[in-house]
Amino acid sequence: MKTKLPRVDSGSSKVRPEKKSDPKTMFIPPLTISHRRILSKGRDDEFRQTIYLIVQVLSRLEACRAAFGRALGLTGSQFAVLIGVAYQQGEVGVKINALAKYVQLASTHVTTEVGVLSRRGLLVKHVDAEDRRSVLVKLSPEGEAAVEQVAPFLRRVNDQLFNDISREQITKLREIFTTLSFNSEFAMAEVRRYERERDGA
Repeated sequence: MKTKLPRVDSGSSKVRPEKKSDPKTMFIPPLTISHRRILSKGRDDEFRQTIYLIVQVLSRLEACRAAFGRALGLTGSQFAVLIGVAYQQGEVGVKINALAKYVQLASTHVTTEVGVLSRRGLLVKHVDAEDRRSVLVKLSPEGEAAVEQVAPFLRRVNDQLFNDISREQITKLREIFTTLSFNSEFAMAEVRRYERERDGA
């Protein structure tokens, strides 16, 4: 029995007529992006290869973060919060919302991880003297020791990851990913819209 695939909305009201397959004709996949400035000779082959590379690199970066956490007996996200506090605490500490923005994690998730790290003795929390409704977070002496302990491991891995990449390229990479991060919110809204329509919700 033939399985009927769900129809994908291409964004156009025109529906292309189904073509009968010809075994002698090579299948040419439809475009997965339509921005002309990205296409190469009207095709998106290079774009697809770039996507695969991005996914591969992000997966390996996530694996590295998990390894950094394991080195301290933490999860990857707990490590991210710990090192984020180290870089953002300054003299008085960092607020949860500012920390969440820096490490690119949801505030609720950061709040949970801060609680775990505090119970582990790696972070300390205290009330913000300027806004008593807010909590400031700092490294404890044990937290400082943990960051010092894992730093050589981070350097070795990052030196390999970013070998032959210049500061200018890092700046450009940050610009690209900042735009991708912004655009991804709208992309996820499109995913949710499609899934609602597919499920008839």
